[in-house]
Amino acid sequence: MESELDEDVESSWTVLSWLASCVMVFGGALPYVPQYQEIQRTGNTEGFSTRVCLVLLIANILRIFFWIGKQFELTLLLQSVVMILTMLAMLHLCCAIQSTNRVSTKQHRITDLDLRYFWSWSAFEDYLLFCFGFTLLCAFVTLLFLDWVLFVEALGSLALMSEAMLGLPQLLQNYTNRSTRGMSIKMVLLWTAGDIFKTTYFVINESPTQFWVCGAVQILIDIIILLQVGYYDQDSRVKLG
Repeated sequence: MESELDEDVESSWTVLSWLASCVMVFGGALPYVPQYQEIQRTGNTEGFSTRVCLVLLIANILRIFFWIGKQFELTLLLQSVVMILTMLAMLHLCCAIQSTNRVSTKQHRITDLDLRYFWSWSAFEDYLLFCFGFTLLCAFVTLLFLDWVLFVEALGSLALMSEAMLGLPQLLQNYTNRSTRGMSIKMVLLWTAGDIFKTTYFVINESPTQFWVCGAVQILIDIIILLQVGYYDQDSRVKLG
């Protein structure tokens, strides 16, 4: 009897663990669905900071190389692959919308080597080229120092602290615009829920320290962005009054 009960508990725990892993893999991409729909609906990208995509692309490329040096859960590796594809999809949409709305015929390309327009290029291919070049550079450096434990740990810290800064470009854009118009509030709420979930997941699964520290910083930034929503919304109502 006890044996059957133990088997049932173990079976239930396996199912829950599998479901948690699926949420971890695809849950990070979910917040961008309402933002993607918002951009499609309005035909405007001004409320969304594409530098969020920059932060997440760099963080997840670095995390893949961190996994090569220190093989943690496969779930987190798959999460990085899904997130990279999601960010490329967001950039593709933003480039398409900006191309449609562009009044000037002047285009900014990565080959111009003009830092003023870094990550404000006109063509999606330029973003792909940057990601390809950055990946090659990371691969070269990682192969050189793969056996150096300090390098691997530093790589993990860099990857996860970059990811921790995920909401910072959006926070700064809201501050610059003095508004959160065009930003999907659903996206930020899903960010917050996802960050709480994954931080709990990291602690329970005893993931490397870098992971849960990153999660805690992300939760803090999410809360500040949500406070911005309330503050700027109230400010606009006062002005209208």
